[in-house]
Amino acid sequence: MAYPRAAGHPDYSSTGTMKFERALWSGNLIKKFYKTSVLPFIANVDYEGEIKEQGDLIYIRAVPDITIRDYVKGQKIEYERPDSGPALDLVIDKGKYFAFACDYVDRWQSDLDLLDLWSSDASVQLKLVVDSDILSSIPASAHSSNSGDKAGAISMNIDLGKTGAPVQITKNNVLDYIVDCATILDEHNVPETGRWLVIPAWLSAMIKKSDLSDVARTGDSESSIRNGLIGMIDRFNVYNSNYISSVSDGGDLAYKVLFGHKSALTFASEILKVETLRAESTFGDLVRGLMVYGYKVIKPESMGVLYAAR
Repeated sequence: MAYPRAAGHPDYSSTGTMKFERALWSGNLIKKFYKTSVLPFIANVDYEGEIKEQGDLIYIRAVPDITIRDYVKGQKIEYERPDSGPALDLVIDKGKYFAFACDYVDRWQSDLDLLDLWSSDASVQLKLVVDSDILSSIPASAHSSNSGDKAGAISMNIDLGKTGAPVQITKNNVLDYIVDCATILDEHNVPETGRWLVIPAWLSAMIKKSDLSDVARTGDSESSIRNGLIGMIDRFNVYNSNYISSVSDGGDLAYKVLFGHKSALTFASEILKVETLRAESTFGDLVRGLMVYGYKVIKPESMGVLYAAR
């Protein structure tokens, strides 16, 4: 017989125990967040260990460009003093929290691993809000030559779509536009390894309906049609996300499809505080946690936007 409960109180009861340990919760939560979020794949986290509390300011020192000069035998060598210029700053100015009550009876009678279940759900909810926040805000930070109908730092004639005229994606031209995005990065001398492309679900479907069924187009060991994975296309690791920013443009719903390199975006997060408090109005504990994070586009030339509609 289940232990009696007040009306509206959820029932987790069976047999077994559930223990709350702050370190275990924090570790599970951040691990599961990174497993579900697209951010670890498109951003570098080089400065994550420097977070202390929300509001921290992390200074990012740039690597200076070294001048390459001509040389003739016997000439006098000219030395320079490399100047990295002013440091960029990464502000940890965003925070998200969770809070729930855990009744003592449930803790002792549940045969479910409530800690694992709730940490999984918390990580998914964090993913929803953090991915949406970042993917919707960073398109404006892309380099001016990496978007629009005259994109390309060198060619200046690649059409990636613009307000009032998004490019129209079909299964017949989707691969051509992905190649155009790669060309944009090529013209900025962006490294070929570490490139990424984040696309909405409908664009993912277009790719799978295209000539991508030919394994040679992806570089993968088996066709994406067979294994359901998008994989790599023209040096891009392709990721699907439902949080790509979209706007109504005339009769179209236009999406700001993002592409770039991991050097473009830096992201730092930390589960700063997880604690339990004794509940005042019932027999149980109150569990709450705080995640802080910050992000910044530090190399705009390494990121671009394809303004596309279906």
